[in-house]
Amino acid sequence: MSNLPQQLISDMVAWRHHLHRFPECGFDVNLTADFIADKLKSFGIEVVCNIGQTGLVGILRNGTSDASIGLRADMDALFIHEQNEFDHASQHEGQMHACGHDGHSAMLLGAASYLAANSYFDGTVYFIFQPDEEHGCGAQAMIDDGLFERFAIDEVYGIHNFPGLAEGELMVRPGSLMASESGFEINIEGVGGHAALPHQGVDPLVTGAQVILALQTIVSRNLSAISETAVISATEFITDGTVNVLPGKVTIKGDCRCFTEKTLEHIEQRMKQIVAGICESAGAKYTFQFTNTFYPTVNSPLQTAYAVEAAEKVLGKGKVNARCEPLTISEDFSSMLRVKPGCYVLLGNGTESVGGCALHNPKYDFNDSILPLGARYWIQLVKDRLGRPNG
Repeated sequence: MSNLPQQLISDMVAWRHHLHRFPECGFDVNLTADFIADKLKSFGIEVVCNIGQTGLVGILRNGTSDASIGLRADMDALFIHEQNEFDHASQHEGQMHACGHDGHSAMLLGAASYLAANSYFDGTVYFIFQPDEEHGCGAQAMIDDGLFERFAIDEVYGIHNFPGLAEGELMVRPGSLMASESGFEINIEGVGGHAALPHQGVDPLVTGAQVILALQTIVSRNLSAISETAVISATEFITDGTVNVLPGKVTIKGDCRCFTEKTLEHIEQRMKQIVAGICESAGAKYTFQFTNTFYPTVNSPLQTAYAVEAAEKVLGKGKVNARCEPLTISEDFSSMLRVKPGCYVLLGNGTESVGGCALHNPKYDFNDSILPLGARYWIQLVKDRLGRPNG
């Protein structure tokens, strides 16, 4: 596929800068959604709004085929005070596009504009713009609101920029690409008292310490070292004690990551057993809460092969790592992949001074140079998957 028109590239940069100036978080992305909907309509694309609160879908049909493809971009920003001073820096205090969702939306708008003007495909393209990715709620909200029932989407694809990976390179893998993210909270209630007389009470602090240490045995002794990679971290230990007072209550909070739902279920079950056993042996009461925020991001093998083929046509075979190592970061596109076959890829945002700043950093900015690469990838994927009318 040839390079994109220079005017379209300039438009994508302008759209991206506009979105960066006016970031919105969570489901409160009304200005962003309205901006995107207006652009899609100006391309002649049908738009359905307010899916999963503030999500929207653009619909572009061509030819006679019933085949379809869904392309997804996220729209939300983060509650971070931006420290950049360039002209397109955030004008919304305490909010910024520190993860590049402004770039993801601009790339997908660019692809939509091009495909609307160059309808060489046979079928339907659904352009999915999703709110609240950062909290892990947006994808499921759109699904619960009938995303895949209201729209006949055969397969779904996503993309994220990746600082530290060179501009013009892409990485992906079939199967588990990114981990789940689950939080846990353990409340232990003992009997507080004087620090000099611990035998008169039930010390939840010692009980909690035993629980924290025992949780580490799940990875080392209950999961396969070959097939069940996981991380379990206790991150908060809160008590109501003081220097000479044994606490009556302890709260332990933490985070879990793994790569399959089977492992996720195993971890939750084992955590329940450990907490119950230690607390009961100490004579302490307890509650245990396990909350899954992000599922593992699991790419379908066939759709990953399609994604790799399209990326190699755009970037070159030497620029695509089709068997990258799995990552312990998380992504709520995983919820869509639980319903439809598809693939999520990571596009290099650049290294060092250009595009290398880490995600979720107040100095981060999306690398505008990769906007045409992402748009061309989307366009090539549509061309490959939907083919040409009458041929």
